[in-house]
Amino acid sequence: MSCLELIAEIDEVHVQALSDALLALGALSVSSEDADAGTGNERPLFGEPGHMPDRGWQHTRLSALFDPALQPSALFAVAAQAVGYDTVPYHEVRTLAPTNWVDHVQAQYVPLQIGQRIWVIPSWSEHQDLPDPNALLIKLDPGLAFGTGNHPTTRLCMRWLEENIRTGDAVLDYGCGSGILAILAGKCGAQSLVGIDIDPQALEAAQYNAQKNQVTVQYGLPEALPQLSAAWTPQHATDKVYDVVIANILLNPLISLAPTLCAQLAAGGKIVLSGVLIDQATMLIEAYQPWISLSIWGQDEEWACLVGQK
Repeated sequence: MSCLELIAEIDEVHVQALSDALLALGALSVSSEDADAGTGNERPLFGEPGHMPDRGWQHTRLSALFDPALQPSALFAVAAQAVGYDTVPYHEVRTLAPTNWVDHVQAQYVPLQIGQRIWVIPSWSEHQDLPDPNALLIKLDPGLAFGTGNHPTTRLCMRWLEENIRTGDAVLDYGCGSGILAILAGKCGAQSLVGIDIDPQALEAAQYNAQKNQVTVQYGLPEALPQLSAAWTPQHATDKVYDVVIANILLNPLISLAPTLCAQLAAGGKIVLSGVLIDQATMLIEAYQPWISLSIWGQDEEWACLVGQK
């Protein structure tokens, strides 16, 4: 079914109220983006739980989708007046042709190379022609959980794993999302793999992805960590220590988890942290200083990956 898209450029003050008003008047969806994206005036916004940006974009492009039976311009005028506009902001309405969303989404996910030998491939992809016959293949479809290899923080962690995992390592992936990092660690030779996440849906997705990639990973909520660690293979001690602890989350959770994550490290073990901006690295280093010394291992765009050894 086709639908109508209304596009308007508005100021940051009215974005949330206008979005809510349009949804209340029957919009199917409302989204916003930086109208200055791709120009010298672009303003990146980064937020996380407990520390969201105070403001949006100075110039915001608002997009609202409507059923063709409705009149978007008339509804937009009502919404604009309701939120305090004296005159209706300039806007345009266009008809969107029917789209096969399955084909549309699948076309955006093609085999992705990371590092030297890592290839992330969707299940529907033809990958017989990959240039490296010894590639580390990870089959991963976009889904409910974060982590497909497209984000810089995920790429940084994957590159570190490719270069540093040793055969037989025990690895804890804290904040596992899709499970991509633990899966890659297993393909690099790690044997005892544990993934933790606070989202049950992420754990379901991670377990599904691990099975699809024929890698054995024990997944669970944070409270299950002691039991999961104690269930290692016999050659490992049962005092809950890992050779590698990796966490690709965000600054605030990483800071609050510092004592927990550091306590999981074996002597000589390495901790790998990402999900932080380069200018946040100093804060993370200071937060972990009582337990371990961190340093920046790599950077990708505005993001950093920090590593320390116990």
